[in-house]
Amino acid sequence: SNRKVNTGDNQDYSLPAQIKQHHISHMQCTPSLVKTLTTDPDALDALRSLQKLMLGGEVLPVSLAEELHQLVSGEVLNLYGPTETTIWSTSYLVNRSERTIPIGKPIANTEIYILDRHYQPVPIGVPGELFIGGRGVVRGYLNRPELTLERFSLNPFSQKLGNRLYATGDLARYSSDGNIEFLGRLDYQVKIRGFRIELGEIETVLNTHPQIQQSVVIATEDVPGDKRLIAYVVSSDDTLTTNKLRDFLFSQLPEYMIPSTFITLDTLPLTANGKIDRLGLPVPSIEKRSHLQYISPRNSTEEIIADIFGSVLNTQKVSIYDNFFELGGHSLLAIQIISRVKQAFAVDIPLRKLFEEPTIVGLSKIIETSNSSLLQQLQTTSSYKLENREEIEL
Repeated sequence: SNRKVNTGDNQDYSLPAQIKQHHISHMQCTPSLVKTLTTDPDALDALRSLQKLMLGGEVLPVSLAEELHQLVSGEVLNLYGPTETTIWSTSYLVNRSERTIPIGKPIANTEIYILDRHYQPVPIGVPGELFIGGRGVVRGYLNRPELTLERFSLNPFSQKLGNRLYATGDLARYSSDGNIEFLGRLDYQVKIRGFRIELGEIETVLNTHPQIQQSVVIATEDVPGDKRLIAYVVSSDDTLTTNKLRDFLFSQLPEYMIPSTFITLDTLPLTANGKIDRLGLPVPSIEKRSHLQYISPRNSTEEIIADIFGSVLNTQKVSIYDNFFELGGHSLLAIQIISRVKQAFAVDIPLRKLFEEPTIVGLSKIIETSNSSLLQQLQTTSSYKLENREEIEL
């Protein structure tokens, strides 16, 4: 902990104090813990004194890595490895100005394989499950033979008799330089609207945003059968808006991978061992997803659109300035909106218009503009017929 702990002997047993007192040169912890240390002025001197800072246990955000380069005079290492392979299996020396932080290459006496569902090696850039072999692989789980059989197997790629593989359940891929990129847990793979999504892949892209310090993406199901993505972010910029984040993700990911809701937190909840506590994340109801003050419809057009929004989103109260997508809307629901608007107002509105103007006010203006254009067209046609009536009659 970075909190000061004073006992009867008047000693300070906080982590920064212990680093200074014992002249610690190497420290290993999670990115979440070191992020907490960077917010404590008393801990900054302690971090500067380290020769090696070894981070592991969860994804290292790019923004945090850049911050640590300014604070730590020594090396910053990104480590990866489960307990079943005696903790660390790969290592990467973090450099400056990196778009993503790989987990690196295997350490000594360790073998890494990235395999598809047929247990065949995948090409560079193709995701697959990460398997670990070598001297670090343990014999199995104590008194759990079934789980041991499920996770451990003989290594078909090794000539050594008895060499075994451990199935990590992690998704990864090789980059062109031979480093390994961690993409998330297979456990965090979800299927939304027919698309299979890796939550870790969304988090990886979010963490490349220069104002994002940490992020977590989960799938929630407010309405049975309707899963939605929610992104929790810790930002260094109070002016960072949902629209800016959505546009940033749209530039790198397909629409079905864009979270419907973004929630900014001061810090992410942590478990007792310093890892991100996904179960401790607040899950908002649909009604709480709007941060704007409720403003009721001002005319009949807005009333009808509000009723359509509420019906499609399964909520009863929608402000005229609420963003359809921030309330949980997605492309399939957007199609329903456009269809119902066509039935109500007899206008054809392109789907992209709802992405451009995702509020009741914005959609109302589009409808009024469309109706004005149609009325003008009818008036022009009628005027033409009147002007040429005599010629037609003659």
